[in-house]
Amino acid sequence: QVQPVESGGGLVQPGGSLRLPCAASGRTFSCYAMGWFRQTSGKEREFVAAIRWSGGVTYLDYADSVKGRFTISGDNAKNTVYLQMNTLKPEDTAVYYCNANILPIGSSWTTIGSWGQGTQVTVSS
Repeated sequence: QVQPVESGGGLVQPGGSLRLPCAASGRTFSCYAMGWFRQTSGKEREFVAAIRWSGGVTYLDYADSVKGRFTISGDNAKNTVYLQMNTLKPEDTAVYYCNANILPIGSSWTTIGSWGQGTQVTVSS
């Protein structure tokens, strides 16, 4: 079982940036993809970004709300996925979670792997 650990959260001003690493231990080669999700109080956890490695090619996917601002990347040798968040907005405030194994479902994603503990991102002036 792959066990992800997120970090890098904190308080930033609107327009600022943060980089969140997700370090995954255990077997990752059999995973379809890894992804970032976020959740605010009273709302359902939502998809943010996904990354998949296949045949030496990296595939990326983003929620419309973060396209052009967030970038997901991976260091396969270190089993680490990063979420670079730029031009942050107050509505980006949430607890951000990494999932170790996700699958496509229609135009979105479903999670079948383990969740990390989450890291709080607060965007406020």
